[in-house]
Order: sequence, then C-alpha cells, then structure tokens
Amino acid sequence: MGNKRVLLGMSGGVDSSVSALLLKKQGYEVIGTTLELFAGSSCCDTNTYLEAKNLCKQIGIEHFTYDYKKEFQKYIINDFVEAYANCKTPNPCIECNKYMKFGVMWQKAQELGCDFIATGHYAKTEYSEKYGKWVLKKSENAKKDQSYVLWSLPKKLIEYVLFPLANFESKEQIREIARNHHLKVANKPDSEDICFVPDGNYKKFLESHSEIKPKAGNIVNSKGEILGKHNGLYHYTIGQRKGLGISNPVPLFVLGFDKAKNEVIVGEEKELYRQETTVADINLLLVDALEKEMEVQVKTRYSSKMAKAKIKQEAKNIKVVFDEPQRAITPGQSAVFYEGDVVVRWWKNYQIRR
Repeated sequence: MGNKRVLLGMSGGVDSSVSALLLKKQGYEVIGTTLELFAGSSCCDTNTYLEAKNLCKQIGIEHFTYDYKKEFQKYIINDFVEAYANCKTPNPCIECNKYMKFGVMWQKAQELGCDFIATGHYAKTEYSEKYGKWVLKKSENAKKDQSYVLWSLPKKLIEYVLFPLANFESKEQIREIARNHHLKVANKPDSEDICFVPDGNYKKFLESHSEIKPKAGNIVNSKGEILGKHNGLYHYTIGQRKGLGISNPVPLFVLGFDKAKNEVIVGEEKELYRQETTVADINLLLVDALEKEMEVQVKTRYSSKMAKAKIKQEAKNIKVVFDEPQRAITPGQSAVFYEGDVVVRWWKNYQIRR
C-alpha cells in the first residue's frame, strides 16, 4: 500500500492537520488541499490558506489551493437562499459535502492521480461482510460523530473515502497528538457557525446576498387568529420560541408558515409533535430500492436523538412513521436512517403530515 496517494481536505484546523499526520504515518503519500469557496468565510480566508500551507510544510507534505468560488455560489449559496425563500431551514454543510468535498475535490483527486480522498470528519468507512459492500458508519466518538452530515456521499465513492479520525473516542486525543507534534493549531477552537456566515447572523447575510428583504406580515395561531406581527418569514424556523414578541399565558412556538399569506403560524408546544412525515431526495446506500417496510433508527437533525421508526417507499418518496411523535420536524433538514451504527440511507426535504 505504501505508495497510495490521497488528497486531504485541509481547513487549517486541528482535525484535518492530525488527519494528515495519521495518513502519512500509515504510509500514504498525502497531498493537502484547501478549496477557495467564499470570500470572507471562516474556512477559506487568506489566513486559512497560509495556516494550512504552513501546517503541511511542517508535516512534510505538499499543499495546493484551488478556486471553486463559482461552484460554491451555484450549489451552496443559491440553495441556502432558495431554502429560506421557500420557508425551509437548510443545512449548508450537507450541500457542501455533496458538491464540494465529495464532488469537485474527488474530481481534482483523479486529476492528480490520487487513489483516495480524505477529510477530518468524525465518521467511518469500511467493508461490511454482513452487507457485502462498503458502508458508511458512525465514528467511535459519539459526541462528535458527523455521519449525519455525510448523507449525500455517493455509494460508489465510499470505498475511496478515508476518515482518519474514525476510531478516536475523544477530541482531546486529537489535540494531544497535535501537541506532541508541536502543531500550533493544537488548541484552536472548533468552528460551530456556518462558514460563510462567521458572525452567525444569517438574516443579515440573506439580506445582503439575495433578493430576500424584510416584509411585514401577521403572526397567527392555527385558527388563523392574529396574535402579532413579523418582519420576514426568514427570521423564523419551526420550533422557535424566542423572538416572537407575543405576550401569551402559555409559551408559543413556531409551527409553520403560510407563504402565500406571508404568515407565521404559532401554537403550543404539544402542536409541534408529529407521528408521520414524508421525505424526498433519496440517496440509497445499501440497496437500490426499498422493497418492503423497514425498521430503522432516525435522526431528524444533527443534534437530535435517535428515534425508532418504520419506513416504506411511496413512489419517489419515503413515508416515515415514528414509534413516538417527534418534535419540530423541519422542512429543509435531513432525515438520516441507521441500522445499528451503519448508515442505511438518507433523505431530506420533509413534507409534514399534520
């Protein structure tokens, strides 16, 4: 294996830097790359490029930077804007993984004669005797597991993707490796915001980078009674409680939207729970089609707990029936299905059944 080449995505952070160290130690010929995606984002500004390049130099591997700003605008920014324009709550990291890390980066890897691509994600790929194919699995670090945001990984690519951090049980182990190799990023904080919205103010970003602007409308309850006013549907997401500006004896939460009437619909917390949902944009990882009903564990958001459910295919969509009603199922988010720690298949774009 000694001369296998791998293209590693480098963010200038501790995870990707330690990934480079581990891959090199395992005998891979490692090439680091940083993709230029959006000017001013936290993951691809000038400091990021220089930091990644200097880290690669210290580790003793090559580093290249490639400009993919046009692709990022087309596939990630435009999707982000369109989602909010249609009253959905997107997860841009998922689209970035689909089109950038496992799209254009894989294409670049092939151009460079690489056998694999790698990232610092906390997830695992391995050949499964049970399923007779390569599978995507949870990492050993349950708190940091990122298998949820990798739903769009093409199944034909799974065996060519390496996640060097898969078997580490804590982030502190990663930082310790970095300290032992005198990497300056050993104690660098994790970035938790959307990379192209580093200040966390996505509303200001939408107003500055799209046609979405403040537009006053009514906040109503499920009966249509007006309870207050809002200044734009994009200011809200399903399940939100704070910022409604409504005085009410019982706490109110956002239940949904009526785009045609420019209304935010609110109600009591018990109204947030749903037993069923229908989801689209299917990416099957273990089978070509879902031929019968299947029992799975489901995550409906990155931070949500696993929930037991039964799923079955209905034409091009999937019907999900949960064992217990689930809170704040949100259009635009992804539903990820697991058998044990193996990712079975992924869908997104909910159609909520009330």
